[in-house]
Amino acid sequence: MADPLNPTPGTAKVTVPKTTSLPVATRREGAWRMLVRRPLFWMAAVVLLIVVAFAVAPAPFAALFGNGDPRACDLADSAKTAREGHPFGFDLQGCDIWANAVYGAQSSLAVGFLATAIALAVALVLGTLAGMGGSAADWVVSRVTEVFLGFPFLLAAIVVLNMLGARNVLTVGLVLGVFGWPMMARLMRGSVRSVAKADHVLAARTMGLSTGRIVSRYVLPNAVQPVLLLATLTIGAVIVAESTLTYLGVGLSAPAISWGLQIAAGSRVFQAAPHVLVLPSVMLALTVLAIVAIGEELRSVFDPRERR
Repeated sequence: MADPLNPTPGTAKVTVPKTTSLPVATRREGAWRMLVRRPLFWMAAVVLLIVVAFAVAPAPFAALFGNGDPRACDLADSAKTAREGHPFGFDLQGCDIWANAVYGAQSSLAVGFLATAIALAVALVLGTLAGMGGSAADWVVSRVTEVFLGFPFLLAAIVVLNMLGARNVLTVGLVLGVFGWPMMARLMRGSVRSVAKADHVLAARTMGLSTGRIVSRYVLPNAVQPVLLLATLTIGAVIVAESTLTYLGVGLSAPAISWGLQIAAGSRVFQAAPHVLVLPSVMLALTVLAIVAIGEELRSVFDPRERR
């Protein structure tokens, strides 16, 4: 019997078709279609959109109950429970807990997004430099990354914040961002090195395109996706870190309004007035869970290994 792959003279050659992978744009379009069919993604997105609305325009939401002013406080109402116009009661200073929780979304989300943006920018630059800059640049960036990974994240933030005079959204976000980039930089380095070996990048090198054009046009668009997915999860981790630092007394300080400050104050009187602690804790937990759920859903549909 003749071999179809090595036909004898005079016989027709049988061509075995090669399987081709779908274009990147087609794969991404399919991933988005999968994502919009997932109910967990939509539930998490709705929760996050509500919290973002609190942060962007807190006044109308805070005014849903009472006067909506978080700084309209009366010590005569200290730690009192719910009454008409104030369904969640008052904190230790006699301030409306609901209004403070709504306005607290501003500081918590601002620190989360600011720190993640700083960490992402540093990771993109250093990761790309390590992946495309040659062995010397790779060695230097790797050693710097290892030095930062050697410092425990929260401990390093505590030490630096204790040395700063003012602890506001900008300073806390900057410190958390400076110490939050190493894992993203490592992931970016590996992703860049993998994409740099692709055929279209090698073809661009052969055509004589500049390194800057190759990086901006061919490498970054294909290498940045896993880092962006990690950055989504990092936002939730930073919000928790900010609340932890504020609870320990080295994060945001008055007159700032944040969930961390509310939790720190409520924990001192939890046995006598548990309602002071409940609302900010629930809002913090729901926000972080929503961000983590969105990040996990994005990873599951865009990561080929997860899709298989």
